Amino acid sequence: MPTEPIPTRSSHDELAVTVNGGRRYYGQAIGIILYDTIAPRIPGDVGNASTFDFPVRLKYADGLQASWIIKKHPDRQALPILIQAAQEFEKDGVRAITTSCGFTAVFQEEMAEAVSIPVFASSLIQVPMVHKMLGKNQKVGIITANSDALGEEHLEAAGIDSSIQLVIRGIQEGIEWRRREAELRVNPPKLEEEIVQVAVKLIRENRDVGAIVLECTQLPSFASAIQLHTNLPIFDVYTLARFIYESLFRTSFDRHRCLQILDGNRFV
Repeated sequence: MPTEPIPTRSSHDELAVTVNGGRRYYGQAIGIILYDTIAPRIPGDVGNASTFDFPVRLKYADGLQASWIIKKHPDRQALPILIQAAQEFEKDGVRAITTSCGFTAVFQEEMAEAVSIPVFASSLIQVPMVHKMLGKNQKVGIITANSDALGEEHLEAAGIDSSIQLVIRGIQEGIEWRRREAELRVNPPKLEEEIVQVAVKLIRENRDVGAIVLECTQLPSFASAIQLHTNLPIFDVYTLARFIYESLFRTSFDRHRCLQILDGNRFV
């Protein structure tokens, strides 16, 4: 049975489309607020723009110290700086905002309230979703920059409650990890080995872990290696950023092609 012709946009419609000005630059999908650190950032790290295959904008927040929030009871002095940076990003036209430290989860709600665009302050906000994806007897593994510092305030602010079974491991004792912070240099293969060892030990000691979430924004560089050695789904700030980006810039599917696939059934 023949299908009805699908209306197409006329040349007059094309001419009616306008692009508004008012900003100095355009096309920045995700804004990334960077903490005050000069440690090396290799591809995979959110502080390295080459990590992403879509446009991002990096904003260094002067004076914003990660040490303020990487502890059990975070200092709230970080919040005004984060909010100011988020509001500047919104004014500049970015479509969503994240940060360079997963411990920023503690300010997820306040940052989201301060702007009218999406904020995903930390990869940890994926944990409740990952939990829902797993069986009731499975746990969510978290690998963090510092397991001694990741506390209830961070977890609760990310929407993680006591119903979610967690196994948390940190990389803070790694020699290469400490050298990266102290000497501002890193040997990526050695650091990868340290991080993979933490992940492998996590699953060997906890066979019921069904997926791993990487808290630290520097860990996506090693996510594929972790997956290779654990054979588990691995979530991090990169997977979250891609998820948000795809929600903001949806693929346009060819309706004519859909009609052919559906063999004549009207597609709306």
